[in-house]
Amino acid sequence: MDKTVESLVTWLREKVAEAKCKGVVFGLSGGVDSAVVAGLSKLAFPDSSLGLIMPCHSKVEDEIDARLLASSMDLKVEKVDLTRVYDTLLDEASASENALAKSNIKPRLRMTTLYYYAQRNKYLVLGPSNKSEMYVGYFTKHGDSGCDLFVLADFTKDEVYNLARELKIPKKIIDKKPSAGLVSGQSDEEDLGFSYQVLDSYIKGGQINPEDKVKIDKMHRQSEHKRKMPESFKKDKE
Repeated sequence: MDKTVESLVTWLREKVAEAKCKGVVFGLSGGVDSAVVAGLSKLAFPDSSLGLIMPCHSKVEDEIDARLLASSMDLKVEKVDLTRVYDTLLDEASASENALAKSNIKPRLRMTTLYYYAQRNKYLVLGPSNKSEMYVGYFTKHGDSGCDLFVLADFTKDEVYNLARELKIPKKIIDKKPSAGLVSGQSDEEDLGFSYQVLDSYIKGGQINPEDKVKIDKMHRQSEHKRKMPESFKKDKE
């Protein structure tokens, strides 16, 4: 893992230099994925890494964990509370009973906020999505997938935990139950209907329960549009 961390840090520096930028900005959710992104960023850019805490009807514990992480690595952070913005948008929009449509506004507001800070500071936006989430589409299109660089997209969830231990991420964050934090009491594995252990095993070619395989294959097919650029109409060649 130490060599992997070194390679990731080098890659980050190269990509930021190629873009003629000065540093990186990312969301700090209090979870392990954003913590690993933060740890790598701090190593790559000790003086130009910025973590944004962006609560939006969020649990207080998530901000506490995000600040614990920031304190552990002397990371610069700013807080932008998006709760009022979210509420105003829903007040102005036509009403809907679609809970997911409303929940997905939150990561899209965060994406907008990250790009405001990125453009202001000449930074690149780093995304936290890992390979396991990407495979089944467990991310918000143009939300947490809206970024300049996917740092963890080639690492399954178990590999993210290995990186977290190598980076000495606080144990409280490593032991925390994975959650997107969009709905109170929600957890990733409850949403998915199977564990990350099962998903990671399948991605790596292992044998899993046939029922879980059917679920995973279906999610992968249905989320293909999230992993592709939007389709473009092609004119007939004259």
